[in-house]
Amino acid sequence: MYYNIQNIPLTDLAEQFGTPLYVYDADKIIEKIAILRDSFKNVNLKIKYACKANTNLSILKLMRKHGVEIDVVSPEELRLAMMAGFEGSQITFTPSGVSFDEIELAAELGTRINLDNLDVLEKFGKQYGNTKGALIRLKPHVFGGGNEKIMTAHPESKFGISIHQKDEILELVNKYDMKIIGLHQHTGSDVKNADAFTKAATAILDIASNFKDLEIIDLGGGFKVPYKDGDSVTDMAEVGEVLSNAFLEFCKKYGRDLQLWFEPGKFLVSEAGTFLATANVVKTDPIKTFVGINSGLNHLGRPMMYGAYHDIFNASNQDTSEQEEYRVVGYICETDTFSWTPEGKQGERLMNKVSAGDIIAIKNAGAYCFSMASQYNSRLLPAEVLVIDGEAKLIRKRDTFDDIVRNLVSVEI
Repeated sequence: MYYNIQNIPLTDLAEQFGTPLYVYDADKIIEKIAILRDSFKNVNLKIKYACKANTNLSILKLMRKHGVEIDVVSPEELRLAMMAGFEGSQITFTPSGVSFDEIELAAELGTRINLDNLDVLEKFGKQYGNTKGALIRLKPHVFGGGNEKIMTAHPESKFGISIHQKDEILELVNKYDMKIIGLHQHTGSDVKNADAFTKAATAILDIASNFKDLEIIDLGGGFKVPYKDGDSVTDMAEVGEVLSNAFLEFCKKYGRDLQLWFEPGKFLVSEAGTFLATANVVKTDPIKTFVGINSGLNHLGRPMMYGAYHDIFNASNQDTSEQEEYRVVGYICETDTFSWTPEGKQGERLMNKVSAGDIIAIKNAGAYCFSMASQYNSRLLPAEVLVIDGEAKLIRKRDTFDDIVRNLVSVEI
């Protein structure tokens, strides 16, 4: 178990900053950046952090400091990226089904834009012709991902333009003399092996020779991270070798060197995050023993939304001699169980004995946890802390009641 981050005990962090609390380990993020670079060391690689996973400004600055660029999906993420110091040319805008004024805003700010449907492709062509380069997001009709909700390249997915609409794409590109600088696809999240990546890359590269101005092949992200001991993960060495070889072979045929882009989100930040909560109550009934913590699906929704498994342990008790099975639950007024099984069902976890007041730690909380949090039940959003160079720094203040009522308008009734 990991009872500390960079030699700072989790219980000390909980005492200093209070709970519920998100804590991120900068060293783990830097380590994952290095792994990705090493896996694709033979190609002209560019890492574009998919910041929807975690948009904290300090996390974005950390990415920028270590040479990672950024992928955004909304005007607000775009503004955050610029606040973090990214220039327009370092930002990729990859929206889905947005209004064209968002595309125009991104174009005006000089970002690279992924166009994901024929309607917006035509509008972009009419307005900009070949004066602004763009990428096209293609749907390669490949199944890949750990959950149906996070598969994004299969035939029924809303994302991208189907590869079977190649003729319509080329007709629009030629009609408006568009400058298509890149092709993009994203298979999904939690893809375990090279097979799905290879199928998607093959589909994209088969079409790529039809575009004369390419600078970029963007293969998205979706590399699987471990959620428990012995969990299968993406074989980065295999993926790196297979995709690098296919990419270099394409460049040779295409006649010039291109950049290979990836847009990892979860891969870079998931394992860096730990969520800390306090056990409010240990409730024993004839069937189960519940640990009720001072948080719920409002703060960490992945288990309830996806049936996701997160490792959970008692950070206050390292004595393994007395363990019990607990169902870890939240304080929201509906079922919000954190201790889902690997099979995606509500269950229990074997944990060192828990008493009221103990600090309960939930691992893999760096991605799609705070970024999906809400004020449901009018509960306050938690604080966030970054541990960097052995020092814990507050990077988001805990909500106050003023944050809940800030935008309410009271009218006479």
